[in-house]
Amino acid sequence: MGEVGWAGLAASLALVAVAVAISAWRGLGLERTMAWAAARALVQLMAVGLALGLVIEPGQPIAYSVLWLVAMVAFAADVARRRAPEVPGVFPLAALAFAAAGAVTLGVVFGLGILPLEGRTLVPVGGLMIGNAMNATVLAGRRIVEGMRDGRDEVEARLALGMPATRAARPQLRGALRTALIPQIETTKAVGIVFLPGAMTGLILAGVDPVAAVKVQAVIMYLVLASTAVTTAVVAAGLTRRLFTPDHRLVRLVRPAE
Repeated sequence: MGEVGWAGLAASLALVAVAVAISAWRGLGLERTMAWAAARALVQLMAVGLALGLVIEPGQPIAYSVLWLVAMVAFAADVARRRAPEVPGVFPLAALAFAAAGAVTLGVVFGLGILPLEGRTLVPVGGLMIGNAMNATVLAGRRIVEGMRDGRDEVEARLALGMPATRAARPQLRGALRTALIPQIETTKAVGIVFLPGAMTGLILAGVDPVAAVKVQAVIMYLVLASTAVTTAVVAAGLTRRLFTPDHRLVRLVRPAE
């Protein structure tokens, strides 16, 4: 399959025009937002593409790719901070969660030789891991804080019975973690039947044998599932320490302004 030329890229803007037209037709008021999002995405992707070309070029030290992943972790943690400001200490907690997920998932994928440890594999695979882990981290953090705040009476009742903070918070933590993990579980179950995921689609469009593309996609799906499980577990453990005082009292949680 040939690469997309500049003319083809320009022609694809017709798809953005369709979305803008539907917004105008239904009176959604999202026309400028859609146009800005499309333009911003194109500029960001071009910039990243040019930079990646230097980082993952054959012969470049693998340390450059590692530094790229570190920058992605920091940026993703900042995004989590902005998306979930009500979660105490979310920036360092998210960074720790991403680092732990990376150590586990990338350690398995590259340590066991499932994929070769090269810049062209480390950066995109790590990016997929961090991107999906970020969504799970934000969702888990917000649901845990929400569960503790709305279920404060239940938590304090268990504390009054002499339970330690970890046991008193267990029902709220369990519910929050299930909420954060179920979307990825459902996506994993539906892959291949309901939709073809991005990695597999890209490989097939690039001319790779479909079975080979399936193998790569399966590895990616398992990596994403593991990364979301690790990050949500780290967030749950970290927030349990932050939401309770050393003498096992639940801290005051304020409902965020709408």
